[in-house]
Amino acid sequence: MIDLGYSLSNRFPDPPQTDYRTASVQSLRYDLFCGDVYLESDGAEVSTAWGWVPVLDFAWALCDIAEQLDRDPDGNRSARVQTADLDFTQNTELLRFARRFNWVEVSATWLPDEEPVVVRHSDLRREARDFLQDTLADLFDMHPDLADNPNVWSLQGRFRRI
Repeated sequence: MIDLGYSLSNRFPDPPQTDYRTASVQSLRYDLFCGDVYLESDGAEVSTAWGWVPVLDFAWALCDIAEQLDRDPDGNRSARVQTADLDFTQNTELLRFARRFNWVEVSATWLPDEEPVVVRHSDLRREARDFLQDTLADLFDMHPDLADNPNVWSLQGRFRRI
């Protein structure tokens, strides 16, 4: 079981003049909805405590990575290690994903002594999409105009719930 979550930061609020209806992909991914994120499974956890992580970008990137890790034609039968990194733009830290067979190890460069989080790829893909859709629903509650943004429509359509 994977638990993904976030908290928005009070220290880095969105600019009050933000027009969520017309916000660009750049703004949606890197400038808005800052906070912290975590990923936990079977007692192992990877989390941030910086307050400035773009939460929507994290959810979006996690969905992209789940798809990227699924490009091997052998799928969950593949012994080849497939890797992907999720980088945090404000520093040099990375979340590292390594898939072999149907298992994905998730480790954080800022937590070098911690055991990696290990999850099934199919669970990661499903939970990443659910996390993205749930995060968007929360953000729509806070900023109703965001639901009218065409960039968000594309994102919702690309990563529908499984």
